[in-house]
Amino acid sequence: MKALVELAVRAALCGGKEILEVYEKDFSVEYKDDNSPLTEADQRANLIIEESLRIAGKPILSEEGRSIPYDERKGWNELWIVDPLDGTKEFIKKNGEFTVNIALIKNHFPVLGVIYVPVTGVLYFGANDIGAWKAVVPVKRGVSIPSMNEIEQSAERIPITRGESSPFRIVASRSHMSPETEVFIREQEKINGKAELVSMGSSLKICLVAEGSADLYPRFAPTMEWDTAAGQAIAEAAGKKFIDFGTKERMRYNREDLLNGWFLVG
Repeated sequence: MKALVELAVRAALCGGKEILEVYEKDFSVEYKDDNSPLTEADQRANLIIEESLRIAGKPILSEEGRSIPYDERKGWNELWIVDPLDGTKEFIKKNGEFTVNIALIKNHFPVLGVIYVPVTGVLYFGANDIGAWKAVVPVKRGVSIPSMNEIEQSAERIPITRGESSPFRIVASRSHMSPETEVFIREQEKINGKAELVSMGSSLKICLVAEGSADLYPRFAPTMEWDTAAGQAIAEAAGKKFIDFGTKERMRYNREDLLNGWFLVG
């Protein structure tokens, strides 16, 4: 598993480097059939990430390759699930809250996850047998990508314990707050006292719970498998739970319908 973690980390960093090169210049925005935005950064990151991951000989399900029919996918016991640029709207706004997401799925469940934030250099990675970790790994033009050994030397194991006096924190999406989420928050406040709301873009919301900066992340709005697979792997490696509200069990992946149901991380 360690070799696969290293492969996925390197792929994410390479993808992040491509994204930053586009981010730092003027870029155009196209729109897909579902009206979601697409930029040169999505395409360049996806290309280099897929090239990197193919070394492992496992199939890849990417947001940019979502059209793979289920009849072809259903026999995949292992696969990579990739979002080369999670938070394209945040990328376009240039607020820095976008990520590269890479997950390895085995028998429908994530066993390895990497989330990289190109602008800040924050890297999260986790797997069943190594736990969950956070490091800062800037990637800039002209600077070589560090080795996994170098990354591990500065990495910090998560979750980080917060003090007993820390406020109860719930992660709420800045762009997708639903009435159901507001009801859930009020119910949790009856149990845990006044909640401090933390807003963040893309899969970073899951990472806040994984690292211990927040207690719960309820998502009662649509997401896709590539939005959550890497985050689930990291959260579970950190000892957190990622529950599908419909089944009341762990979220499964490589389903016929790639649209996720509601979920709760905590």
